[in-house]
Amino acid sequence: MNPDEAPQNPESRENREGAEPSYRLRKELPAEVRAAAPEEVLPEPVGEPQLTGRQRLVKGLWPPRVSRAQLIVAVLLFVLGLGLAIQVRSNSDNSALRGARQEDLVRILDELDDRTQRLEDEKQGLEDQRTELENSSDQAEEARKQTVEKERQLGILAGTVAAQGPGITMTVRDTKGAVEADMLLDAIQELRAAGAEAIQVNGVRVVANTYLTDGTGGKGVSVDGHKINQPYTFKVIGKPQDLEPALNIPGGVVQTLEKEQATVDVSRSEKIVVDALRAARQPDYARSSSQ
Repeated sequence: MNPDEAPQNPESRENREGAEPSYRLRKELPAEVRAAAPEEVLPEPVGEPQLTGRQRLVKGLWPPRVSRAQLIVAVLLFVLGLGLAIQVRSNSDNSALRGARQEDLVRILDELDDRTQRLEDEKQGLEDQRTELENSSDQAEEARKQTVEKERQLGILAGTVAAQGPGITMTVRDTKGAVEADMLLDAIQELRAAGAEAIQVNGVRVVANTYLTDGTGGKGVSVDGHKINQPYTFKVIGKPQDLEPALNIPGGVVQTLEKEQATVDVSRSEKIVVDALRAARQPDYARSSSQ
């Protein structure tokens, strides 16, 4: 170093190079410190209570924010679930024999087989009558015989002719007065479905247009306008092996009447007499169409 040259002043060097003076740097330090300091925590507004975690969760979930697509999917799932529930319940309700015993199911199947056999026998009888008419040398006489036999059968069904044959007797004792007309009508319908050919209730002949109504004040029952009182006695001609099981099927006539605290007695007999008659009615307007 040349001793004649004095040392350069740092400040003069900064001035020469265009740099800011050091005192300005020191002046700006407090501002930088203030900028780097943590933000001041503001106090919470007064009057608004602080929410708990559960309250914030509920507030976020309700009211729900559902899109249109989510709503359509939810409706479709609801309809599908409702349809499945109805189908399951329908299958459960329609199976009335689900809880029946094996003996009852066998008896019901036998009854259905007997009904089928009766229809087959009736069909065969009509075919035999047609064959006899076609093959008879005296078709007029054969037709007359069949007409007489048919008249007798129709007279039994119409109640204008007395009848006798095997069948059952059913006696219903209703000491509580709870048996109504529709319950006895169900019994008649069940007997008809089981093959009953003639029915009589307390001396009143039951025919195709028979109707039953409850008595005045809920006491007794009227059959075709004739008041009858308990015990109600049904005399029925038909095959006993079909008639009695039809009344005793699970949920059938006997169980329905017993639920009303009535007692039901059913007995078979080889000879039942149905002798209550109906007067033959002459039609006012209907005439035979045969020439």
